[in-house]
Amino acid sequence: MAQDPIKDRELYEALRADGASQEKAARIANAAANTSREEVGRKGGEAGSYEDWTVEELRKRAAELDIEGRSGMRKAELIEALRNH
Repeated sequence: MAQDPIKDRELYEALRADGASQEKAARIANAAANTSREEVGRKGGEAGSYEDWTVEELRKRAAELDIEGRSGMRKAELIEALRNH
C-alpha cells in the first residue's frame, strides 16, 4: 500500500478549501506534521487572496510556476490555474 505523501490530510484539505495551491497546502501540511500547526502558523506570512491581485501580478506568478497558456488567460482562469498548480 502506497503511503500518502501528505502527512496532515485534514490541514491540507482545509488549506485547499481556503484557496491555497496544491503545492503550498502540501508544504504547510507536511511542515505542520513535522513540528506543530501552531509553530508553522507563526512562520508564515500573509500573501493575500489571488482575487486582490492584478492580472499582471497573476501572470507573473503563473510564469514563475511555468503554467502553460497563461498569456491568454483571464483573471478567473489564472486564479484557478494557480490554485490547482
